[in-house]
Amino acid sequence: MIECFKTMPDGTHIIDEPEKGCWVNVVNPTDEEARWLIDTLRIEPEFVRSALDDEERSHTDFDDDTRQALIIIDCPFVEEEHEAEDRTIVQYDTHPLSFIFLPEHDCIVTISLKEDNETIRAFSQGKIRQMNTRHRTRLLLQMLLHISKRYIACLRSIDRQFAANEKVLRRSMSNKELIKMLGFEKSLVYFSSSLKSVESTIVRISSGRVVRMYEDDHDLLDDVLIEIRQATEMCTISASLLNGTMDTFGSIISNNLNLTIRTLTIITLVLAIPTIVFSFYGMNVLDLPGSDIAYGWAIPFIISFVVCILMTIFLFKSRFLK
Repeated sequence: MIECFKTMPDGTHIIDEPEKGCWVNVVNPTDEEARWLIDTLRIEPEFVRSALDDEERSHTDFDDDTRQALIIIDCPFVEEEHEAEDRTIVQYDTHPLSFIFLPEHDCIVTISLKEDNETIRAFSQGKIRQMNTRHRTRLLLQMLLHISKRYIACLRSIDRQFAANEKVLRRSMSNKELIKMLGFEKSLVYFSSSLKSVESTIVRISSGRVVRMYEDDHDLLDDVLIEIRQATEMCTISASLLNGTMDTFGSIISNNLNLTIRTLTIITLVLAIPTIVFSFYGMNVLDLPGSDIAYGWAIPFIISFVVCILMTIFLFKSRFLK
């Protein structure tokens, strides 16, 4: 899908064809639309291939001949249900959003492989104030600021889910809750990797070598850097808390297993005593206590019972049960 937007005195509107000062929004392009970008807008084919690569990391590129600039930023999004480890929690992943500056057409092009990109939806639906497609650098920074805030919102959602799942784990440590922890860890790993590359990309943008920076844009750029660094710090703290919690619950599970094995060992030791006593009476052994009287069968019961009681008292008083 390809849409063209242009800011006019009465607001931002959709236009039929690309014009100077417009924003070309491309979402999940087909092969025909990709060829249109190369043939009509004369975008560098290498830039288009990079923008259509779902595994592309955040970076910048610049073509000296055409003066075109490519900026790729990883955006957070909710993972689809069929890809999630657990459908009962909201898991996150990242995907690239590409910005291409075309000075010969005086326009900016965005290419997103996901149709549900929150940033693109917000700008295309006019939810962002002071949006002006003529100011390409400022439009880029506004989108970066929105992406940064999306990271923070997703991290807060992960923290809320993590806190709720931790309360359940305190009451009952089941495999289901532990698998949820794995889903949180997976989301944080994706975010941590993406935020590092996003921050380095924004630092390169701030140098003014990729796109031209204007005096009025520096405050907005500072806001973007602050939000990204805050998101990076939140991600680091959340990952540390998650790892610490998983280690703690792992120790608790190991300790509970040791207690269970110790209890079973005690039961085995105590039950071995009656087995030994009755084994003697089951063999042809002469002169055993009670073997020559009418109710002699009660004697091994009494012996077994007394020895079991003594063994239990000994084990409780020894360090074995401490």
